[in-house]
Amino acid sequence: MKKPLIALGLLAVLALGAWAWMHQRDKGHDGALVMYGNVDIRQVALAFDGSGRVAELKADEGDAVKAGDVLATLDTQTLALQAEQAQAQIGVQQQNLLRLKNGARPQELAQARSSLSAAQVEAVRAQKDLARLQGIADNTGGRGVSVQELDRARAAVQVADAQAAQKHDALRLTEIGPRKEDIAAAEAQLKAAEAQLALLRHQIAQGRLVAPSDAVVRSRLLEPGDMATAQKPVYALAITEPKWVRVYVSEPDLGKVKPGQSARVTTDSAPDQPIAGKVGYISSVAEFTPKSVQTEELRTSLVYEVRVIVEDKDNALRLGQPATVVLSNGSAQ
Repeated sequence: MKKPLIALGLLAVLALGAWAWMHQRDKGHDGALVMYGNVDIRQVALAFDGSGRVAELKADEGDAVKAGDVLATLDTQTLALQAEQAQAQIGVQQQNLLRLKNGARPQELAQARSSLSAAQVEAVRAQKDLARLQGIADNTGGRGVSVQELDRARAAVQVADAQAAQKHDALRLTEIGPRKEDIAAAEAQLKAAEAQLALLRHQIAQGRLVAPSDAVVRSRLLEPGDMATAQKPVYALAITEPKWVRVYVSEPDLGKVKPGQSARVTTDSAPDQPIAGKVGYISSVAEFTPKSVQTEELRTSLVYEVRVIVEDKDNALRLGQPATVVLSNGSAQ
């Protein structure tokens, strides 16, 4: 029988404590609403965007860092060499594009004209050789020149004419210059090389881990020489601003809390040094609800989360620290 009685006694004590917490008032505060909660701040698990070996860590636990501070770096020597290679490739592509846009040099045009003239002379000579052999064959009734010699002369004429036509077309192409499609292709190759260099430089920049905002280093999770990845945080940061106290208000007192309402926050370690604050967030959803439909008595057991934003200029409050919040009776600021 003793155990059931002890259990009932504990339940009674817990119920009484819950009732006292749900209906907390402090007569020493002139009827102001008093609530108890804990200090809360935002935290960041800071990791590199890419992967690599950690080269340097510049912050330790407890260090205060500013937005933009470099906290860690990766070994990016390989990427730097690849960037130099990409820069050299850009130079090659730029020269190729410049050569296509400038077209043929005067010397190249002169060389093409000389080649055409030589081919035309060779074609005339082949025609004369064929005409001479054909005249001999006609005067001798075909006995002075063999059929094979005539065939070779005719073939030589055809070859010489074809070469002259080829040289003529080559001269025209040299005079016209490169095709627009060739220039566009060279421009595209240059842009691809520039994009590759930009990508490598971006990857090199990602080798620097930068603090996103003012914060305090809570944990240093890697050391120089460790392999870092995007899934492996290097630091855990506690953001110093904003800072708030998370409290809960019962349903009967919910109408006494307004957004922007001024508040005073004190802690057990400094009860005589209140910190100014104001109500910044009131939850629209009840917590610890016994069931979806309540009786009139059960409705008074509902609580709502309230965040009181504090102006902790001296950085006196710590994450999770218990705090007392006194809300003024005045209206929202």
